[in-house]
Amino acid sequence: QVRLVESGGGLVQPGGSLRLSCAATGIIFSVYTMGWYRQAPGKQRELVAQITSRSMTKYADSVQGRFTISRDNAKNTVYLQMNSLKPEDTAVYYCNANRVADYWGQGTQVTVSS
Repeated sequence: QVRLVESGGGLVQPGGSLRLSCAATGIIFSVYTMGWYRQAPGKQRELVAQITSRSMTKYADSVQGRFTISRDNAKNTVYLQMNSLKPEDTAVYYCNANRVADYWGQGTQVTVSS
């Protein structure tokens, strides 16, 4: 059974930082492309950042230079370091594992507000 479990969300002031983690079980983690997506109220889910099995990364224009995705294959975990957070970053953040099939975590809420 595949499980992706996100953690690290919460409430942070504008300009602050958060680090999200996603621990995966039930897959050969190292061969999967891992991604972080987010969905704000009333909006479609969008790709935030992605890292391939070879650690090539891709970012949404809106987070380029502020967010960093990384992976630790020994721990079956992918991270999203979020700096200089803005109110528009408020959303539920979802972890995704992609190879032939897509797997999703349950999501973690990130709220950026003063």
